[in-house]
Amino acid sequence: MGRFDGRVAIITGAARGIGFGTATRFSEEGAAVAIIDLDETAAAEAASRLPGRAIGVGADVSDAGSVDAAIARVVEELGGVHILVNNAGITRDNLLFKMTEQDWDLVIGVHLKGAFLMTQAAQKHFTAQKYGKVVNISSTSALGNRGQANYSAAKMGIQGFTRTLGIELGPFGINVNAVAPGFIATEMTDATAARLKMDVEEFRRLNAEHNPVRRVGEPDDIAAAVTFLASDEASYITGQTLYVDGGATLG
Repeated sequence: MGRFDGRVAIITGAARGIGFGTATRFSEEGAAVAIIDLDETAAAEAASRLPGRAIGVGADVSDAGSVDAAIARVVEELGGVHILVNNAGITRDNLLFKMTEQDWDLVIGVHLKGAFLMTQAAQKHFTAQKYGKVVNISSTSALGNRGQANYSAAKMGIQGFTRTLGIELGPFGINVNAVAPGFIATEMTDATAARLKMDVEEFRRLNAEHNPVRRVGEPDDIAAAVTFLASDEASYITGQTLYVDGGATLG
């Protein structure tokens, strides 16, 4: 039996990268999975590659109406919702004096407002059934990173959001935690290498040198942490942020 037999897990921004790796792990361990992505075609294609029951749903997580419709569809098609992973994210990196208002609003909207809207919609079901698991994806960039004032603010905001919901929702049988990845080899970090005009492998090698375990992370590393925090094994853990970064933030 899998850890998530009989559970329905929603993962936002899961058509690729960390989100898809996490969706795959949930599916392998018995969950019915809803992949939510801005691109419904990509979400459906990703869902078709999962080993278990899965659907792809198109939604803009920064829009309340879109979020409510997505949650309603998941409940109707998969029979409920028990786990929410707020993973959807974008980057619009720039130094502060070059950053536009749109750069700020887009990043805050997807990461922070998106987590708020998705959790608010899901918690109605969680509180009714006295059971729910929320895992928010933060980042080591929450601690500050040059050229990422918007992203860093959003990711640290996620940690404050997580702590507050741990307090508010704990009495209703809901655990809320966060995972803060370090450098993970994904399309997003490959795009950063391209923007810096660096070879992808060299970019990964340099980042690997900045942590004690001397390697970059993979989506599976984050999926392992997320699924643990979403499992009943972690039922006495709430309001916490787990850094999964190969020790990079140890100093």
